[in-house]
Order: sequence, then C-alpha cells, then structure tokens
Amino acid sequence: MPGKKRTELDDDGEHVNGCSPSPAAMPSLTLSPSQPLAATKKPPKTKVAPQPPPSQQVLVICRNKHWRYISSFHGPWLQLPPEILETIANANYNTPRPRPIDPAVFFDLVKIRRLVDDATNLAVRAASGVASIGHGSLHGASHHASSLGFGFGLRPPPQTKLSAERKHRMREQATQKLMDAYRLDEIACSVATMQSASSLEEVASLVLQRNPQDPDAKYVHFFHEKIPSRQLAECTSLAPLNDIIAAKSSDPEPLRTRAVVRVFKGDYQGAVDDLTEALKLHRLYKPAHASPKAPQETQVSKREAHGASRRQEDVILKAEDQPSSLEMQLLFQRAGVYLAIAHRHVAPALPADSGATNGHPNGGARNEVAEQHPQPELSPAEKEARRKMAEARKLVRQNAKRALRDYTAYLSHFEYSPDLPIEIAEDFTRKVNSAVNGVRTPRSQSYPSGRSPLASENKEGIAPHRIFALSDLFTSSPPSGLPPYPSTELVPATRAPPPSPGPVQTTTETLTCHPLLTDALHALLLCHTLIQTSAKELLRHAYMVARLARLADGYPVFQSSRSPARADWIEVLRAGGNWIQLAGSWEDLCAPAPLPLFQSTGNGATPVPVSLPPPKQRKALTAPGTDSTATSPDFPTASTDDKQRQDRVHQQAVLDAIGDDRVTDGSSLRLAIRARQLRAEHDYRLDNAVAALDAKLMRQLNGRRRATPSSSVLDEGRDYPITTERASAIARWVMEALPPSAGDSAGDGLRKRRKKPVKKVAADASGGLAVGAGDLEGEVEVEGGGVVEAATPA
Repeated sequence: MPGKKRTELDDDGEHVNGCSPSPAAMPSLTLSPSQPLAATKKPPKTKVAPQPPPSQQVLVICRNKHWRYISSFHGPWLQLPPEILETIANANYNTPRPRPIDPAVFFDLVKIRRLVDDATNLAVRAASGVASIGHGSLHGASHHASSLGFGFGLRPPPQTKLSAERKHRMREQATQKLMDAYRLDEIACSVATMQSASSLEEVASLVLQRNPQDPDAKYVHFFHEKIPSRQLAECTSLAPLNDIIAAKSSDPEPLRTRAVVRVFKGDYQGAVDDLTEALKLHRLYKPAHASPKAPQETQVSKREAHGASRRQEDVILKAEDQPSSLEMQLLFQRAGVYLAIAHRHVAPALPADSGATNGHPNGGARNEVAEQHPQPELSPAEKEARRKMAEARKLVRQNAKRALRDYTAYLSHFEYSPDLPIEIAEDFTRKVNSAVNGVRTPRSQSYPSGRSPLASENKEGIAPHRIFALSDLFTSSPPSGLPPYPSTELVPATRAPPPSPGPVQTTTETLTCHPLLTDALHALLLCHTLIQTSAKELLRHAYMVARLARLADGYPVFQSSRSPARADWIEVLRAGGNWIQLAGSWEDLCAPAPLPLFQSTGNGATPVPVSLPPPKQRKALTAPGTDSTATSPDFPTASTDDKQRQDRVHQQAVLDAIGDDRVTDGSSLRLAIRARQLRAEHDYRLDNAVAALDAKLMRQLNGRRRATPSSSVLDEGRDYPITTERASAIARWVMEALPPSAGDSAGDGLRKRRKKPVKKVAADASGGLAVGAGDLEGEVEVEGGGVVEAATPA
C-alpha cells in the first residue's frame, strides 16, 4: 500500500531494521535531497513515514565511515594542494633508500587526491546546474565604488545553465573518477571523500537512477550508501559486490572490498578466499612495468655514463611506471583475517575450568601437577572433548603461522637503515620545507662535489650505509652490528646543559614508513604469542618492534594514529605479568626517537650536524617491580613528578578512550577514561612502590578523596571493559595454554604419530636455528616461529 514504511522493505532478507535498500535493486525508492518528490514513480499523495521519536533515532552515515584503519590515513596529505603533494612524492622517491615514505602508497595518495578533487568539482557543478563555479565575481565589478562595499557592480555575468543530459554526463565522469580512486586504496579514498563536499555522496545514486546496471556507479554507491551507524553487518548486502565481481572478473579490487564486508559479517574463511583470489588476479594482471628501483638506477647509470652534470634533475616517473600498493593491502588484510581466525579458536582450545595457573604463562603450574599425578583413564566423552581441544590448539597455531607469513611478506616491502648519513635526512627535510613554503628547491648542499643523493653509495663523497628489509630483522639470525636497544645506561637527571658537547651525530636510524606499519609490527608479536615462541626469542622480537615503532612517525604526510594491535599487545603484556621480562613499560620503549638537529654555517656550505643534549628528567629503563625512585636524585620533587605522571596518564587515557570502538556517547567516553585512569594508578602502585611509599601514596589518595565533593565519581568506570575480545583471548592463551610439546601428549585419546626423520641442526654460539618436531603434518617448527617443510616418510 502507498503508506508502507521504507524501513520495512526487505531486500532478500538483508535490509531490515531501518536499513535502506540498495538503489541498484530498487532505484525508484532512492531519493536525493535535491530531487523533487514528483520525479519519482510514486503517486503524488504518497504518505511519508513518520519520524521515530528522539529516543529511537540513530545516526545514519555513509558505509565507508565504518571502514577499519581510517584513522591511520589521517594527516597533512588531506590538506596539502595536489601540486605540492606531488612534488614531495617525487622528492621522496628520489631520496636514497630507505625512502622516508613507501613510494607506492605515496603515489597512490597523490592520484587519489587529484581524482577526488576532480570528482568533487564535477559533482558540485552538476548539483548547482552551472558550467563554472566561483569565477563570475572576479571580473563582474565595474563600478569604482564597488571596492567600498556600496553594492555597485556586484552582479555576476550570466551563467550557462546545464541541461539534464550534460549534468548526467558530468555525474558519470565524477563516478568514474571516484571508482578509480577506490580501486587504488579504499581506505585512503574513504578518508579523502569525508573531507569533500556532501554532493559527492549522492553522485553515484543519481547515476544509478538512470542506469541501474552501471558497475562503476554500483561500486561507488556501495561506499556512499547511508546506513545506521555501527550496523554495517546487518545493513549490508553482498549482492551489489557479487554483481560487480561477475561483471569485472579480472579486477581484484571488488574482491578486496567483499573480503572486508565478510569480516564484518564474521565470514572469515570467505574473506580469506576472496583475498587469496585477489592476490592471484593482481599478480596475473598487474602492469608489467619495472620494479620501483629500476627506473631510478637506470637514470643514474645513464648520467654517470655521459658524465656528471652540474645539476642533476630528479627522476619523474610516469603514472604507468609508478608502483602500486595493492599487493601490500591484500597481504595486510589477509594476515589480519588469519589472526582473527586464530584467536577465535582459543576458547575451544582451552578447558572451561582452566582458569587457575598460579600466574605461570602457558599453564606452567598445571603442567607440573600433571607430571606428578598421572591422569586416570578417560571416558569416551572426555576423550572426544580432548580430541576437539587438541584440534582447536592446532588451528590456533596453524592460522597464527599463516598470519605471520603474510605479515612477514608485508614487511619485506619496507627497509631499515641503522646508519643513514644525517645529510640525506636533512636534504629531504629541506626539500619538503621548500615545497610547502612555495620556494624553489635549491641545489643540494648536503653532498660534497655537488653530487645528488641518487649517486651510487660507493662513489666518492657519499658515506656508505647499510640497508635491510624489515622482514630480515625478525629472522632467527638477525643482522649484527645494529645500535644497542634499549639503552640501560643512566642519563643525568639535571636541568643544566651538559658542560661539554657530546660526540657529533653523523648518522641516524631510519625506515620506510607506511600508515599500517605500526599495526603490522605489533600484530606480528601477537602471532608469535599464539605460536608460543620462546620467551627469549619473543623478547628479542619485541625490542625490534619497539625500535622500529619509535621511528615510524609518518613525516611528512601522515600523523601518528591509534593502532588496535598495539593496544592489544599492551593488554596481553599486562595480563601476562610481563612474562618476557621487558626492561620497561611499552610506552617508554616505543617513545619517539629524538630528531637530529642541524646548525647551518650561513655561507651555503654543508650544514654541520650538532649533537643532541641528553633528555631532561629521563631515567634508565627499569623492569617492572623494581624500586627506581629510591636512587633518583630528584626524590624531594616527587609531588611534581607525580602531578606530571597523572597528567600523562590522563592524556593517554583520553587518547585510548577516543580510539575505543565501543565509545558511542559522552557517558561511555567518561567511563572509558576513568577506567583507564584507575587501572593505570593501580598498576603504578603495584609496580613501583615499596611498603613505605605505598602507605604514603595511600594517605595522599585518601586526602584527595576527602576533598572530592562526591566519592561516587571515583568509582565510575571500574566495571568498564577495556580489553578487546582479541586481547582477552590471547592473554588467556598465554596464561593457560599448554606448551606445544605437551599439547598433544599421551592421554588425549589421539592416534600416536610416528616420529619423522628430521635432520638436526646444531645451534651455534650466536643462537642459530633450533629445529624440532612440529605439530603440523609435513612441517617442522623453527625457534623463531617459522615453518619449514619436512619430508614425509613413505
């Protein structure tokens, strides 16, 4: 009947509960704000559904605002003009390796900005119905009194009205540009479209009203369709994506999008299948251009063959020669799905009554009791339960290894240098500042003999530096000669400058940054935790992650963002009682590295690097549980330090609460902040105070409580859940799971497998490989968590 509510329409049973149907399936029911009601096929007297009461109203936003990791792509690249952004991208590409920003994602950002800006211009012009925007008032003032603001000569020249056909063609062009942008990187494009005009959200739906089968418009509208907030799984149908994939069978991008939606719906195996198929299509149909390093090296070799010129120009890659970041996206997404599958098998892998392990990771106390008291004969039901738990344990480690494999492949695209010459870092910073300030980039002064940084590192005038792939840093035999980290030397806690300057800083640590790098590094630690890598090996990996995380600042295009994997790793460390014995808190270990300073001579010569003064009021990293305040020379200023600590705790609590997906309103935000403050205060007292100091702090806390108008405020947030489902599952795995060697031991009712003949590899003095029998058929485990194929006996 005409008065039927739109919220009751059912699109194959998936668009209910207030979710709007897809315009591709029912184009006559989709109305844009600028479209008159008479333009639809409904009768002119159709009744409008009454608005729900204010208590039942929900926020309706575009679907792309629900996409994960959108906070990782915020930064200055959204505000910089595309021309300046392109200049910085070329300077980044021409910087010697390791480049500050991954060139593939940087070039994609430049393309996305141009495509979104052009689409916005077309959509705004089509919505206004004029041929041009913002140019009429520039030359329309003819009266001299118009400059005084008296209203003379303010009439703009007549604008050409656009026909309906031309507006449709402009919207089709805008939709095509948006489709190209979403194909490049749907996360970055979602962030860019949020900064654009609102008319951009309706352009694809208007195209679908005339051509409901347009696959490009379907793809764009899938991201821009309005759905209730936090109801993506309930209000999203896979039918539009299925149609797009059928129409574009050789495109991997729609498969990537469908995999993301499957993750929201809980279909993890389907997401893995889509991402695996997308990787196959990408490697099969990707552009057959050279590697990112080849054009640069070829250009340099030609210059050296013809002799060095006075000024060497930068390499400017054509659009078809620029690298793509799609493979990195697919690897990162599939690794995250494997990790999700692994942690969801933790609960079935552990018995329901395995809560008491006396604080020993990996069920140490329960394992000792099992050795002393052998278990009685099990019933068939108990044997079946044991079999299912053993199978779940195998799935946990199997999927964690697959996630580790993909994260390692993702990290292999980025590089690290422990001793990059400081002149190279200064040269790139100078080029960025010149581009942002609109100054022509001067001739490079940081290299003797006027050499460009593109010159070979073995040539005269360029200091050699080592380059490692990030994946090589996490092997069982990491590179030697890296700077020590973390440093355990005491730093003088004095406010006065040092009496004499320290050694001149000539090199600096650097790495290639990517917006998802921090999350991938911490997720790698979560994978090792589920694989049950030894505590000693995991400690080495954790220090390496902290070393790299403090260098990944995203300058000059990204800003530091919240990492879900980092938050989960901190929760696992806390729940596990720091079982790997870190030398300090994770926040201190990952504190941003100090930036190198330069002192210019003022005569155009090479800038002279100056040494950094020691950090003020910084103490050595101490393991949790030790008394570090007793030896501090600043002990009389404990109240000042306590106030600063509370300020830092409050600031960190606010940042973590804002990034919590469960925070939906002001009340939940306040509870989340208070819960984190209370837990931080509790951990501080447990880790750093002896009996006397603890009594003193308790007296101070009681005094503050008496001064508080309402003590109920202090109790708010105590029951707020801080940890996520993933962090809770992995923490439980750390505390309760049996070691891999005991997981499938006798008494489980499992069939005994014959021991495979595996060649033993002797461990050298430096801690080489240690190979043992694995828990997967046809595989053996390596100490670092790796997997090597083993020969299966005939």
